[in-house]
Amino acid sequence: MPRRPALSHDRIIDAAVQVADRGGLAQVSMRNVGKELGVEAMSLYHHLAGKDALLDALANWTFTRIELPEPRQPWRRAMTDRAASARATLSQHPWALGLIESRRSPGPALLRHHDTVLGCLRHNGFPMALASHAFSAIDAYVYGFVLTELNLPFDTDAGVEEFVGEIQDRLSPDAYPHLAELITEHVMHRDYSYADEFGYGLDLILDSLEARLANR
Repeated sequence: MPRRPALSHDRIIDAAVQVADRGGLAQVSMRNVGKELGVEAMSLYHHLAGKDALLDALANWTFTRIELPEPRQPWRRAMTDRAASARATLSQHPWALGLIESRRSPGPALLRHHDTVLGCLRHNGFPMALASHAFSAIDAYVYGFVLTELNLPFDTDAGVEEFVGEIQDRLSPDAYPHLAELITEHVMHRDYSYADEFGYGLDLILDSLEARLANR
């Protein structure tokens, strides 16, 4: 029989990602990850202290997948690219959404990510208070958008017209005039995609930050 690759920290985390991608964070345990690797759970304890350490490592792994800005890159382009990268990563791995900011033992990739984002803003003239507000507002927007996108009752890139058709009889213009206006003038037969709202909403935040930076 071919020899199984040696167990390592990275192999364990990759296996934990596979478990989480299939069943969500609730399925991540030392036992299930060991099963994914074809080993007993006890073997994992040579590399990780336990489940808390495993979750810390998963949170850290998530930040290795999010694009980091160059510290002296123009801040608006940098924040736009980072937000898009974070959205893509969190959409691909929905279990990470509730994990990444919850750990009390942040890993080096998480810390480097936060420090680099703040560094980019500071190098572009943001006072620390405004940099903190910018970081918080952008991430709150990205996380909230991803959460909404993942839970919509229709495909974000298609299917909105089908969904509207299913509930059309409840959308009386007399009872809900503004919803009816939104649907008829903005959604139906206009290649509407909820995903397109991401860039527009992000620009609203960045426009406000740009104005506040200019008037600081």
